[in-house]
Amino acid sequence: MDVVVVLFLFAGLFFFTGGAIGILRFPDFYSRLHPAGKLDTLGLLLSMIALALFNLHHFSLGTVLTSAKIIIIVVFVFLASPTATHAIVDAGVRAGLGPWTKGEQRR
Repeated sequence: MDVVVVLFLFAGLFFFTGGAIGILRFPDFYSRLHPAGKLDTLGLLLSMIALALFNLHHFSLGTVLTSAKIIIIVVFVFLASPTATHAIVDAGVRAGLGPWTKGEQRR
C-alpha cells in the first residue's frame, strides 16, 4: 500500500512540476493558463488520492470519513478550477489583452 501512495505522490509532483515549468516557459497570458488549470488540477488529484489512501492505512470509521472529505475537496477543485480559468480568460479578453503572435517579442 505504501508503494502505491508513493507512486501517486510522485506522479502528482511530476504534474505540479510540469505545470510550473509551463507557466514559466509559455509566452503569453492565455497559454500560461493552460498548464495552470490542467496540470495543477491533475497534480492535486493524484496527491490527494495518495493522502486518502495513506489515511486508510489504519481502517476505521473516522479514517473513512476523512478520506471521503479529501475526495470531496478534489471534486470541488475539479468544478472550481475550470470555472476560475474561464473567468480569468474572460477578464483578459474584456481588458483587451490579445494573444501572443510569433512576431512579437517576449517580455
